[in-house]
Amino acid sequence: MPEVTLFVEGEEAMAAFGARLGQLTAGAGTLFLNGDLGMGKTTLSRGMIRGLGHQGPVKSPTFTLVEPYEIGPVRIYHFDLYRLADPEELEFMGIRDYFEGATLCLVEWPEKGQGFLPKPDMVINISAQTPGRSLHLVPRSPAGEAWATELATEFM
Repeated sequence: MPEVTLFVEGEEAMAAFGARLGQLTAGAGTLFLNGDLGMGKTTLSRGMIRGLGHQGPVKSPTFTLVEPYEIGPVRIYHFDLYRLADPEELEFMGIRDYFEGATLCLVEWPEKGQGFLPKPDMVINISAQTPGRSLHLVPRSPAGEAWATELATEFM
């Protein structure tokens, strides 16, 4: 599956990229979001959630581990595992239930949940590139490959 690297400049562009990615997923799939603090993982997630029609605020789940969103039939779970002390904690919170059925799961800091998370459809590695961000898309499923291909044609 081909990997794609794209560039976005600014918070608005990151949110717009997220909105388009959210639309492409049609509200189903698993995405892992990697990057240092302040790279735009939550901004990307916010764009995806709003791109699927959510009108209210989109909070970072840093302290709650997960924030759920229901937009009509679409269920989205936004995880931030930064403060997770032990990946086994995910088992106690019933992590597997979140990934059942047609849900969209956005996971920030997925390495903290290693061994307890399912295989993602796509991994997005975000890094600083003056004056914006480099987004390295790594598809891990046919759906992820389709999303990456479409985004490459639209954002390159």
